[in-house]
Amino acid sequence: MRAALLLAVLGATLALPHGFDLPTPGTQALTCQQGKLSSVYHTDELPRRWTAGYETCEAGWGCQDTLMFIHNGPQVGIVLTKGCTPEKDQEVSITEHRSGPGLSIISYTHVCRDADFCNSLSTSAPLWTPSFSTAPPALGRMQCPTCLSTSGCEETGTELPCPAGITNCHKGVLVLRGGGINTNLEVRGCMAQEGCTLLNGTQKVGPMSTSENCNTMEFMTCHSGLMVNLLPAASREPVDWQTSGTTLCGIGELCQETLLLFESGHKPLLLGGKGCSSPGSQDSQDISIHSGPPGMFVASYDHVCSSSFCNRAENSSVLLDALPPPGGPAPDGLKCDGCVNVYGSCSDPDIVTCSVGATHCYDGYVSLIGAGLSTTMNVKGCMASNSSKLFKTPNAGIFSVSESFSDPHAQDGTAPAPSLDWMLGLVDILPTS
Repeated sequence: MRAALLLAVLGATLALPHGFDLPTPGTQALTCQQGKLSSVYHTDELPRRWTAGYETCEAGWGCQDTLMFIHNGPQVGIVLTKGCTPEKDQEVSITEHRSGPGLSIISYTHVCRDADFCNSLSTSAPLWTPSFSTAPPALGRMQCPTCLSTSGCEETGTELPCPAGITNCHKGVLVLRGGGINTNLEVRGCMAQEGCTLLNGTQKVGPMSTSENCNTMEFMTCHSGLMVNLLPAASREPVDWQTSGTTLCGIGELCQETLLLFESGHKPLLLGGKGCSSPGSQDSQDISIHSGPPGMFVASYDHVCSSSFCNRAENSSVLLDALPPPGGPAPDGLKCDGCVNVYGSCSDPDIVTCSVGATHCYDGYVSLIGAGLSTTMNVKGCMASNSSKLFKTPNAGIFSVSESFSDPHAQDGTAPAPSLDWMLGLVDILPTS
């Protein structure tokens, strides 16, 4: 069954990305499908299909597909990464790292150089078909809390009966890193073997390093998510800052929340990010003025804390109440375009009159990455004589920051737009029929 499905998948006609012509063999570096996915599904939602982006590799590199399934009762965790790799060619390999009864892990790996887009896996069918789940196992008397989550499991989880012969309940965190994957997956369920041995010694699957830790107290659970808010002109009235998501952080990571304010033009921009800090961070709470009068105003609030769900500020007053009032325009002062556009270039900026002391106009591109956001936005406004950049450091709390003074999208003609991490390259769609 698996072999037939696999041949069907690999023999399927490959659909090229819209507008892309297949290059003549040998004339340029290999082009591969590219993307990543890390998510948990109910078994009724499987199998799945997906579409991928593409990337051009370095000379000599190949294309790789890596797919991992973690099956835990009614849930299945899917981890997928595809893209360029320096690793040598590898025929399609399906490996059962742990087989049932109880928790099981299976993976698919493939590295190829025979053609562009040869890493063409587009369905989970090689590892999962409806027939795999139609015959429930005989149940024993053992029951275990059962959970599979990147957001952390509640201490009082759902208890489900285990297959016959199971005598152990597993509780731990599966850590996956590499190939664009940065996943901490809490796993609780039925397992036939004692100890922290879910992976049976596996340390690498495709480009991903794998490890596990059964001391779940070392992993903090935090609020996570992104808030983007365009404020009314000159308004510093607080706005709501709540997120519906949570995330399980890695060892050494704490909870963090950052608010970032840009005031220029008639629509100030407020960005809020909640999630996990960098490893080794310490408890802190700071208000930073990155750029101030007589230039445009850029400020941030950053809070790092060391208990689960402690990044729980509910509105923007934590930043706005601590800021000095904005400076007023100078009579007959310098006039500049004023705009902050998170969606890319400013096509219709406001005209603003600068404060006393402003000597020139700023027109730059600020790249922000963090809290699931990746965007390069155009910022225009007034600047003082001793300033050329808005940020003096490469970070504003949870966001990494870089500045440039030329449009990074001008050469390739692409339309700049903010993207969430899960959107980059891979989009999961409806189950197959």
